[in-house]
Amino acid sequence: MRVYHGSLERVPTPEIRQATRTLDYGTGFYTTTSAKQAEDWVRKRMKDSGARKGYVNEYELDLDALKQFHCAIFDSPTDEWIDFVMNNRLNKDFVHNYDVVYGPVANDRVYTCFTLYEGGVMNKQNLLAELRTYDLVDQYLFHTEQALQVLKFVKAKEILP
Repeated sequence: MRVYHGSLERVPTPEIRQATRTLDYGTGFYTTTSAKQAEDWVRKRMKDSGARKGYVNEYELDLDALKQFHCAIFDSPTDEWIDFVMNNRLNKDFVHNYDVVYGPVANDRVYTCFTLYEGGVMNKQNLLAELRTYDLVDQYLFHTEQALQVLKFVKAKEILP
């Protein structure tokens, strides 16, 4: 399976980097099966940073090798997925023991819903009902260096403004 990582640089050797902010699935190396999602993310980063170019890095993901790792799989928005994302977003000291986490991307529209939920404007059942109406893109978080070994770099596509 092919997965993509948007970045301001070529990333032939993925690595775990400490995030400067809280992220949906915690610290790690994020990829998606959507090349468009990766490119959209790169374009946003380019705009925010003033960078003149970015890259969509493409990898081959060995799904058979992935089976040896401790994985959390969220095929769709669920109570457990919401709790997991909220723990990662709100508790900077939250640590999970998964090597890989798979699930929906909480994009800008989803982020707004989570903000309403966090503020008590929307309850969990309404949040789930709303999220299930969205066509959500997926993401894989590789949380450990060992799990990164299931990725093989294919190429990097340069993205210009």
